[in-house]
Amino acid sequence: MIEVDGLCKDYPATRKTAAKRALRDVSFRCLPAQVYALLGPNGAGKTTALRIIATTLTASAGTVRVAGHSLAEPAAIRRSIGFLTGNTAPYGRLTAREVIAYFGRLNSVPEATLARRVAELSDRLRMAEFLDRRCDKLSIGQKQKVGIARTIVHDPPVLILDEPTAGLDVLAARAILELIESCRRDGRTVLFSTHVMTEAAKLADQVGVLLDGELVAEGAPAELIARCGAADLEQAFLRLVEARERSGTLPEASPARA
Repeated sequence: MIEVDGLCKDYPATRKTAAKRALRDVSFRCLPAQVYALLGPNGAGKTTALRIIATTLTASAGTVRVAGHSLAEPAAIRRSIGFLTGNTAPYGRLTAREVIAYFGRLNSVPEATLARRVAELSDRLRMAEFLDRRCDKLSIGQKQKVGIARTIVHDPPVLILDEPTAGLDVLAARAILELIESCRRDGRTVLFSTHVMTEAAKLADQVGVLLDGELVAEGAPAELIARCGAADLEQAFLRLVEARERSGTLPEASPARA
């Protein structure tokens, strides 16, 4: 459902900043009904990669296909995805219900279907108590639930979520993680970025580790843990970071996956 090959992104120098290569030859695959977690510290290139895949940012090199469509077909990709990015707040003067319905109409969801979808998402994300409250009166967690609901209201086959639980309390984060699990059960492909290792270990079928714009390791969580001789995914991630900082090399690779 998502194919990324040799993806690069260069930012030119400005009067205040030096030229920077944010992504270096990144390649990975997300299969149908699979959850793929892109891990990395802040500034590793996760958001850049997701924005290119979602067609809101142009690549410097490389190819991307989403649901069979290339970056040369941005409208087709956008019809196939739901994209949640961290810097898009809901419209403050609309209620949560109105925001979700608005995005449903933007994606041509029929009115009869739209009412049912809003009710379903309200139930799944536990939004009933604030569904008819204006968004400028909502908490951070409530706004994030609105963002998730508007991302999925048109029932897309692919979800791209940029740190969907960032800044949320335990209960709000749990509701969103449960929704991701249910999306996988429904057959959707979910690509999400995070720096919370427990989320990736719990949810992801495959994990890719981005450091300094490079995909330095990839595999199922258990494979990465075994490869690094670690006790858990967090320790495996830290060992990858330490190995790169120490010598620019990685722990010896395990046998290739079948």
